[in-house]
This record gives sequence, structure tokens and C-alpha cells, in this order.
Amino acid sequence: MASFVIEGNQFMYDGKPMRIISGAMHYFRIVPEYWEDRLRKLRACGFNTVETYVAWNLHEPKEGRFNFEGIADLVRFVRLAEKLGLFVIVRPSPYICAEWEFGGLPSWLLANPGMRLRCSHRPFLDKVDAYYDVLLPKLKPLLCTFGGPIIAMQVENEYGSYGNDKQYLAYLRQAMKDRGMDVLLFTSDGSEDYMLQGGTLPDMLATLNFGSNPEQGFAKLLEYQPDKPLVCMEYWNGWFDHWGDQHHVRGHDDVKDVLDRILRMGASVNFYMFHGGTNFGFFNGANHIDFYEPTVTSYDYNALLSEAGDITDKYMAIRKVIASYADVPDEPLPPPSAKKAYGKVRLTERAALFSSFDSLSVPVRSVFPETMERLGQDYGFIWYETEMSGPQTDCEIMLQDVHDRALIYVDGVYRGVVERWRAEDSVTVDIPPSGAKLGILVENMGRINYGSRIRDAKGITEGVKAGKRQYNQFLFNWEIRCLPLDDLSGVQFEPISSTANGGVNDNLPKAAAPAFYKGTLRVDEVADTFLKLEGWVKGVVYVNGFNLGRYWEKGPQRTLYVPGPVLREGDNEIVIFELEGTEEPVVTFQDYPELG
Repeated sequence: MASFVIEGNQFMYDGKPMRIISGAMHYFRIVPEYWEDRLRKLRACGFNTVETYVAWNLHEPKEGRFNFEGIADLVRFVRLAEKLGLFVIVRPSPYICAEWEFGGLPSWLLANPGMRLRCSHRPFLDKVDAYYDVLLPKLKPLLCTFGGPIIAMQVENEYGSYGNDKQYLAYLRQAMKDRGMDVLLFTSDGSEDYMLQGGTLPDMLATLNFGSNPEQGFAKLLEYQPDKPLVCMEYWNGWFDHWGDQHHVRGHDDVKDVLDRILRMGASVNFYMFHGGTNFGFFNGANHIDFYEPTVTSYDYNALLSEAGDITDKYMAIRKVIASYADVPDEPLPPPSAKKAYGKVRLTERAALFSSFDSLSVPVRSVFPETMERLGQDYGFIWYETEMSGPQTDCEIMLQDVHDRALIYVDGVYRGVVERWRAEDSVTVDIPPSGAKLGILVENMGRINYGSRIRDAKGITEGVKAGKRQYNQFLFNWEIRCLPLDDLSGVQFEPISSTANGGVNDNLPKAAAPAFYKGTLRVDEVADTFLKLEGWVKGVVYVNGFNLGRYWEKGPQRTLYVPGPVLREGDNEIVIFELEGTEEPVVTFQDYPELG
């Protein structure tokens, strides 16, 4: 049993003053085989605490069905930190942001069109309560008050950036207390007045999130909370990337200068991120400030450890700063993981998506296009199909509204792409007198994770219109197929002919038909590697059934990180779902990343 409390303007652990020097890493962005290595590197840098969010959508992917195994084994992660002598801060808020899909909220919340998020709406609170009934008892034995390593827990995350429902914040706090969370509870927000006014409770520790100007930020916090310790709960020492944007890099001279100023003020700090990791699968989030921007697969974040967990120059620079304020372990630094360039692999089999429909989905009939969530689908793709009458010349196909990117087909022939971030995007076609079949393949590229637009249903959210722009009509009577692509075992592959380019008809454009490609990587010695998809356009990669995440030729990310534990000695199955075709089905496994 131990106590971690506030006395005056400092923290006390079992009656002794303590400053938190923490680093963030998310267990769900790191394969479990590497958790201990990353935690050892955190301790060796002089950190005494590790902080992690808890992603609700990982732990309750379907309502009432919970997952705490493998990469979701939160208890094991916390126990590993304890074994290494680290304290733990857990942030199990219903919402986490974190550039994570839907900010950690489960997609099934959106199946109810009346659901209101992050407020004291009774149906939302009921879902939170049911989640907490399962999650929090797992954390109770890990609290410092029960002899465990968890010293503090967050009640809500950056709530002042979203709302001002103090009744909601108080409800969450009480919900945690009622389930035995008797450790220090806190909130974290930006330093703007409206954020601190909306996101805090008067008798609970408020902490700040910022990347610079600590003096200004803490001065503002002291106006609202003059009698408690200063804490930067997220010191942004790097940043994340969006598809089509630049790769973000922040030099370590600037990072260590701001850290030195934080520590010189006597404040506690949590590095966001110490180690970023990877948005495996379909778990990347998205932002919508001026327009929709999905986050890339890598969450390298230009952090102290690279995406592959290697020590960086920034790590060494920060270690020196910490050594001026705290004891740094006198121990050898853990070595980097082994890397290997396995070279080129030719994918030798292919299966067109359209001919694989029956092995992947069951068609659903609907008068109007339904969203993924209304059909019980969380991630992946969704197909909409209907009959159009003819003749119609210069017929404009408009999606109202598509979330997020749609490939348009008329009688199986690719006719164009409609993207959410391009206002008034449409495709114009001619429909023959006999009519035609309209098909639309929509990709969920990640639900918005921050701000007022997080209520982000996927698919075609309202309807499809066709005709002259000023005389268009809604199209009804649809066949819909959910394509989460979480089980590809039924896909039937055939050998690739020398002239095939990914379409059902070799004379059609590359994007005529999305397809699955399969090949084998032969491994004699397992190591980390990086998959480069030169000549491929856009899609998803699976290695031995593990979804590595998305790739896209527009960058900035050019390689996908393949952790060694995903591989095995001998033959390894590579499956690529490519949306727009490739001239040559060859990939390269190299021993270094290319993030832009």
C-alpha cells in the first residue's frame, strides 16, 4: 500500500516529495513482445513514470464484447512497468483523442442516430458505465493504494476544447470513485481561458498540454489553480503526419530547451510522445479543421524513440537534461532491434474484389444508402450498388455526403473518384438507353479524433444524386455489402498472368477493379523490416494475417513498419489489398524507414 497525494504545491509519495518525469507510450501501438524493451529504454533515459491512454474501441469493439488479450492486455503492460520500478499514469477517459480512430470511442455508438457524445446524455453515460464496470475492476489491484504502480488517473481528456458540461465531468469522476479508483484524479487541457473554464472541476487537479512557452502556460494555469503542483501532462516534443502533408520533425535543441525551462520551474512533465509506435490496422484517426485530413499509419511522432523503438539523438539530448534534475540509472542503454533487408518479393496470385464479394460479405437490401455503423460495421470498406435508368447524357453522380473516399463504377468500369476533402466533387457519365448498374466503393479512412466534428459516421451518409446538376434526383433501392476485411480466409486466389494489371479486364484502366495480391516472403532470420510499395497506389497490407495498416502513394510515408514478432522463420504470407492497381506486383523489404 502506498499514497500519492498533493501537499501544497508538490506531490508526495509515501510522505516524500516527488516530481513526475513521465513518458507516454501506448501499449496498443506497440506489439506486446516489445513492451518491455520500450519500458527499459524509458527508465534508462531517467524517466520515473510511464503514461498511457486506454482506447475504449480496442477493448469493446462490439457492444458488450470485451477484449483484453494480446496487444489489448493493459494489465500485463502495467505489470511490466511495475517490474521495472516505474510508476504509471493511466488515462482511461471514454475519449482520448491521441490521433486514434474516433478518439478511442467505439464506432457502434454511432449506430444510434440520437446518441450525443461526451456530455451527460443518459444513453451515453449508460454505455460508459457498462465499459467502466469491466475495465476499472481490472485496474483496481494495480493502484498504488493497493500496492500497485498506478499513481494517478485522468477523468476526461482536453474536455475544455470540446464542451463545458461540468455535470458530465463530475459524473465521470464519481463513476471512477464508485468503482474504487481512490488514486489522484486529474484533467488535462490547453491553456486558453475557455479550455480551463470548460474542462476542469474546482476541487480536482488540472494539468496542461502544450509544446512551447511553458512560462505563459503555467502563468495562466496559476490564475485558475494557484495552490497545486504545476504539471504539463502532454509536452508535445514532436508531431503527427497527415496523408499528403509534410513529415514533421522538431529539432532536439528546441525540445531540450523547453524541457529545461519546465523543470527549472519545479513542474512535473509527461513527454507526449516518448515512443509513438504505429497505427496498425484501421486505427488511425483524422482531423477536420478546414477540411478532412486522415492521419498516416506511422505514429513515429519524431519522438525520443523511433517507430521501431530505436534510441535517437533527441533521446540522448533529453537524457542529459533530465540528469541535471534527477537520477539517471547508471546502466547500459538497451540495444536497437535487429533490422533486415529481405529484398524484393513478387506477389504471384491475385483475386479481384468484385469476384470475391460472396466470400467477404452478405448483401443487404435498403431503400437508401445506410452508413457502416447502422449496419454494424466498424472499419474497412463498403460497397453500394443500384440500377440507373437510361438514356442519360452528361449525368452527374453526386454523393451527399461521402465519408471518406469513393471509387465510382458504371457497369463494372471505373469512372472516377469522389473525395470528401474536395468540395463539390462528382463524376459525370453517360447512361445508355438500356440503363446501367452504378457501383460505389467507399473507404473509411479514419474517424475524426478531435474537435466538434467527431460524430463522424462512415459510408454514404445521406444519399446519392444523379442527373443534371440543377435537375438531379436521389437514387433509391440499393444493395449494400459490408467489407471490413478482417477475415480474408475465404478469398480464392489465382495465378497472375504476365499481362495482368489488377483489373478484371486487362484493357481497362488500372483502377478498374480493386484486387487482393498474395505472395510469400521467405525468412531465414527474424528481424524488424520496412515494407516499401514502389509502384503501388493505395491500399492495405497484411503479413501472416496481421494488418500492418494503410499505404498511399501521396505520402509522406513511403514504408510500413513490420515488427519482427509479426514474422516467423520460413514462409510468411503477404496479402495486399490494392485499390487502383500496380504495373508490377513486386514489393521490397528494406532495413530502414522512409517517413518523408
